[in-house]
Amino acid sequence: MLVVMQSQATDEQVRAVCERIEQLGYKAHPMPGAGRTAIGITGNSGTADLVSLEFFAGVAECIPVTKPYKLVSRDVKPETTVVRIPTALGEVAFGGTEIGMVAGPCAIETREQAFTVAKQIKATGARLFRGGAYKPRTSPYSFQGHGESGLQIMADVRKEFGLGIVTEAIDHESLDLVEKYADVIQIGTRNMQNFSLLKRAGRAKKPVLLKRGMSATLDEFLMAAEYVMSEGNYNVILCERGIRTFTDFTRNTLDLSVIPAVQRRSHLPIVVDPSHGTGRRNKVLPLSRAAVAVGADGLLVEVHHDPDRALSDGPQSILPVDYVQLIREVRAIAEVLGRTIN
Repeated sequence: MLVVMQSQATDEQVRAVCERIEQLGYKAHPMPGAGRTAIGITGNSGTADLVSLEFFAGVAECIPVTKPYKLVSRDVKPETTVVRIPTALGEVAFGGTEIGMVAGPCAIETREQAFTVAKQIKATGARLFRGGAYKPRTSPYSFQGHGESGLQIMADVRKEFGLGIVTEAIDHESLDLVEKYADVIQIGTRNMQNFSLLKRAGRAKKPVLLKRGMSATLDEFLMAAEYVMSEGNYNVILCERGIRTFTDFTRNTLDLSVIPAVQRRSHLPIVVDPSHGTGRRNKVLPLSRAAVAVGADGLLVEVHHDPDRALSDGPQSILPVDYVQLIREVRAIAEVLGRTIN
């Protein structure tokens, strides 16, 4: 059920409707828009006991929502959500006319490595630094990350360079720490349907970057975001990072067609990870250009100063000088589309 408020509805009227929804035993999700506020209702199996809401002051209409995902749908919020990440260098926005950029190594290896990459990334104008302190790997013998000490290195990166931090949580314990140290909580592809972890992320106070699962359909992807939003965290950024197909010339198949498909169904911003999406360094630049051209709201790029010696995903990491070229070329494409890189 969706309660659409009148354009002139006051905050008090919106609050009164939300309180009534809660009294009925459901959960209210007010979603302010450019011209109106819509209130999504979750936990209801029918509409009979909600009909009375139509008679509350400020209510325009009540609309049944038939899609399995409610809060991520454009039925609830026709305007595209813009997720804003504050940093010491300035705000980074994802959505609308803004294209956000995130760059950094796959994994935090040493303090020297993190500082070297961060310094070079900052010189390009980037404001968000990505790095992994927890690395879920296919092999138990591969480098798994440094855990909290890796998070501390990233906190030092933020203090030294002013960059915001984006990093992955893999379970409840690590999410508690990531929420403490980072600016954006990443939920990786292997955990896209870890529903307990999604609910915990939904109770966090930090924005969530949700990656698409390796074989996830569009509806499954959006339903995963619904888990996060249903707990009250509406600052969700979706991320296409490639899916499993029969091809073997790339690590994954980067499904750029999902970008306009998501934007048609959902108001949430969606970014692209061309590094995991291809697994090949020489394909990151052309797929980044294509991602921006097709309408992506941001890019998540792996950058390493010595990728041949990287402990994780070196073959898909580009050099800082290549990132400079990437920024230059995607900015030119963004300008053609009336958008800006930030």
